[in-house]
Amino acid sequence: MSTRGHDIEVIAGSDQVVVRVKDTVVANSSRPLVLTETGSPPRYYLPPEDVDMDLLQTSETTSHCPFKGDAVYWSVNTDDGLTEDAVWSYQEPFPRVEPIAGRLAFWSEKSGVTLEVNGQIL
Repeated sequence: MSTRGHDIEVIAGSDQVVVRVKDTVVANSSRPLVLTETGSPPRYYLPPEDVDMDLLQTSETTSHCPFKGDAVYWSVNTDDGLTEDAVWSYQEPFPRVEPIAGRLAFWSEKSGVTLEVNGQIL
């Protein structure tokens, strides 16, 4: 979908996605939704069933995207400490990206967060 020069698309993937925070595996999924968006790297939205939710700690951080809606955040608490606001989700996204509702994405740009897709670190 394109809106005034801004493209955004969600497609179902079958890639194997593993997310580590420091040395701890936080997510392991072969059911990602891949969101591509102008100006951003591909984001892998994972079902909560494939995420170790016991490691997540609710954050007070929120954000608004004019193309996706309002996001809520979690920090990841491992034996190596807390990585703040490393995970986000759109609980009620805008209709054009509705499939990502309730799924979780990880900030691979944050220090200590590693996103591996089919064995390759992104």
